[in-house]
Amino acid sequence: MSGFVPGTTGSGNQTFPLATRFALRELRGGLKGFYIFIACIALGVAAIAGVTSVSRALTEGISREGQAILGGDLSFRLIHREANAEEAAFLDSLGAVSGVATMRAMARRLDGSEQALVELKAVDDPYPLYGSLDLQSGQPLTTAIAQQDGVWGAVADLALLARLNISVGDTIALGRTTLRISDVIEIEPDKLAGGMEFGPRLMVSEAALPDTDLVQPGSLIRWHYRVRMDPAPSLETLSGVVESVKQNQPDAEWRIRSRANASPGLQRSIGRFAQFLTLVGLTALVVGGVGVANAIRAYLETKREVIASFKCLGATGGFVFQIYLVQMIVLALIGIAIGLVIGALIPFAAGAALSGVLPVQLAANIYPAELGLGLIYGLLTALAFALWPLGRAHDVPPTALFRDIVTGGAKFPRKRYLFATMVTVVALAAIAILLAHDKTIAGVYIVASAGAFLLLVIVARLIMFAAKRLPSVRSTELRLAIANIHRPGALTPSVVLSLGLGLSLLVALALIDGNLRRELTATIADQAPSFFFVDIQSHERDTFQTLLEDEAPNANLQSVPMLRGRIVSLNDIPSEDFVPAQDGSDWVLRGDRGITYEATLPDNSTLSAGEWWPEDYSGIPLVSFDAEAATDLGLVIGDKVTVNVLGREITAEIANMRDVEWQSLAINFVMVFSPNTFAGAPHAHLMTLGWDEEVPTDAELALLKTVSNTFPTVTAVRVKDAISQVNDLVAQLAWAIRGASSITLIASVLVLAGALAAGHRSRIYDAVILKTLGATRTRLIIAYGLEYAILGLVTALFALVAGGVAAWYVITQIMGGSFVVMPVTAAGAALVALVLTVGFGLIGTWRVLGEKPAPVLRNL
Repeated sequence: MSGFVPGTTGSGNQTFPLATRFALRELRGGLKGFYIFIACIALGVAAIAGVTSVSRALTEGISREGQAILGGDLSFRLIHREANAEEAAFLDSLGAVSGVATMRAMARRLDGSEQALVELKAVDDPYPLYGSLDLQSGQPLTTAIAQQDGVWGAVADLALLARLNISVGDTIALGRTTLRISDVIEIEPDKLAGGMEFGPRLMVSEAALPDTDLVQPGSLIRWHYRVRMDPAPSLETLSGVVESVKQNQPDAEWRIRSRANASPGLQRSIGRFAQFLTLVGLTALVVGGVGVANAIRAYLETKREVIASFKCLGATGGFVFQIYLVQMIVLALIGIAIGLVIGALIPFAAGAALSGVLPVQLAANIYPAELGLGLIYGLLTALAFALWPLGRAHDVPPTALFRDIVTGGAKFPRKRYLFATMVTVVALAAIAILLAHDKTIAGVYIVASAGAFLLLVIVARLIMFAAKRLPSVRSTELRLAIANIHRPGALTPSVVLSLGLGLSLLVALALIDGNLRRELTATIADQAPSFFFVDIQSHERDTFQTLLEDEAPNANLQSVPMLRGRIVSLNDIPSEDFVPAQDGSDWVLRGDRGITYEATLPDNSTLSAGEWWPEDYSGIPLVSFDAEAATDLGLVIGDKVTVNVLGREITAEIANMRDVEWQSLAINFVMVFSPNTFAGAPHAHLMTLGWDEEVPTDAELALLKTVSNTFPTVTAVRVKDAISQVNDLVAQLAWAIRGASSITLIASVLVLAGALAAGHRSRIYDAVILKTLGATRTRLIIAYGLEYAILGLVTALFALVAGGVAAWYVITQIMGGSFVVMPVTAAGAALVALVLTVGFGLIGTWRVLGEKPAPVLRNL
């Protein structure tokens, strides 16, 4: 009889062309039953391809606009001081130079009624070397900030005018001088290079800076020297120049950046955010993979007679596997193609929709590498979830295939298919980890997702086990619902798997968001001081403290000397070459750090290792290091730390380590040095003020007004304003993450709909028989509604536990914060699960109950 299916007893290579012909012939009947399959694959692929393409477009946009963002081909930054004559001559030898000074200061109305923290920027005539600074009136910047009638001009963000309630043409006080607001800034080309801002921009001429009296020894001011090279150098040439400068001037304390890394902080943030969204897209694919498995299983049920015919005519199990594997690949490629088209269009749509929101213009384009990544993810996911159900059909005899709907088909496939499934899953996880921005986080995410998936399988089996052993109940509807949960071919595994991962992810994100908000608005706000006062000069310190004690007699004051410096080397290893003990812990080595010296152990710190130095210590320089940062870097007591402060490199030995309460926002430093380290060095002071009890806002603003008018060169930062701004940023980020993560929930809904559709056939038989035996439509709807409600509630409970554990880990172990469970989030997750399961279930049930009994009964 094998002659009716020629070639099916040959090797795989010989039978594959024939299997392909059969597969394509069967597909002529259309895609009915595979729409969910295609949609699941397309959704996940579109998410991954779109996210990675947008990330690439943002990175390319930053690189393309690197000169304008940085303000030059190269940027040299000094802190506390200007470049000396030798350094200035060297910079001039590289090309055209523009000098910019940035610092925070207090701007005030002349009558002293209003004041605001501003991001001050003093520029010279050549500024900007690249890009264009556009003013509202269109006048040149040099004209707008020039001195007229003895008063310096200034331009500002519109937000500053709103905060001070002033208009263009009005005058304000800055430090010890008066400025006239001559225009409003519309476009500032190098704004991204400045990092996070706590106030609106105020821009003045560099020549006006001395009149403000803000620049004092130890003032927290940064000098940026941008260089424009002619002709424009390539990135390789720039890299060579940077290396040459580091080698030829190893003692220079400036930080060098090129247009290749014009905004490293933003690029790191883009990389991390893209990694998270890629993992979310991968989660959507995994959830969709459940839909793939459901669709294939349901499709094979409809092909029982065809497969039985093949087997009876001599077809081998391998031949049958090849036929439906080809069909699966064809259908997966259709879904992947749809996803790739959508993913390729997302950067263009995002560029148009977010043109007024994003800080840089997207370099929208079609990126083959990113689309290829989506293709690989989509194909591997389809294979990972298709091999198992396809493999089960290999050894099942025709009689068992006809009985599969009754027995449930719990048999495992052959070892070759188990091995192929395992290899595909491992390859999927390996690619996700190897291509991740932070491999540790990616690894944790993959392991957590795999663990959640396995737990969901176990939970589904436990639900069925428990339902089967429950004592009989009197309610007919409830008894039928419980029986449906554990009967052969029940929807329980599909429903639990489809919703579990998506809901767990959303619960975790909601709890992380809620705990971060609570930490900011409640815990930190209660513990933090009300004000930070920066740039208090040594000769003003006592007078300033006296003023605060008179104006706020019940307040708590804390004052410490403050300098800025950067870590040059650790144990004689340059900071750029130092490899931390833990990935992602090199934040201490990036940029400048606030440092101080103390004779005694600071408040808000606990000595965790080593001993504190005596108050009259006069030996070699010693330093106390934050214990957590030291552990992350791999430092121990006795190691050497070299810092550059005010142009001098100072090497100190780690004498002890401290546990620091960063959450209190009190005065804390990563590094605290022994007092003899900076003897005679010019520096300013940092002071905080806070109350033990709640103080009215009017009292805080009155104190701010008094301080600003009496000490115009002291910068005051109101902590509530800073927390509010950070909270707004967290809220915006949270909404963006929730929106992106909703992709997983959409995939869950698709899989749920597919699972219900797959069970449609068996539900029709059940409904018809029950209606024939006298069951009414109302009683059947109640029974099915109870079934879906029970499954939805159990899934929601699992999501709460799994999402809660994930959120707890992120908050406490990664972010170092405190975690609380939020009941509103729990209720919301349960409500979503119940609405989805009961809603979709009853919609499908209503269609089932509308079937005519006669056609079904004739085929029994």
